Amino acid sequence: MLNNIGLPGLLLIAVIVLVLFGRGKISALMGEVGKGITAFKRGVKDETAELEKSADAARDVTPEPAQSKDKA
Repeated sequence: MLNNIGLPGLLLIAVIVLVLFGRGKISALMGEVGKGITAFKRGVKDETAELEKSADAARDVTPEPAQSKDKA
């Protein structure tokens, strides 16, 4: 069903949305979407840095493997 929507259909939908909500509400909504995307990217970056930090700490604490003694 959605496969048949082309560029003219998308433009018509955009114009209808613009008429219904007005430029100010759409602009405010897009600003909020941008802030959300920025916060999401920051959260992913912080979480990745935290995981790398904990992995480095775990690597520093891990004891070296004991050498096996062969019984002859």
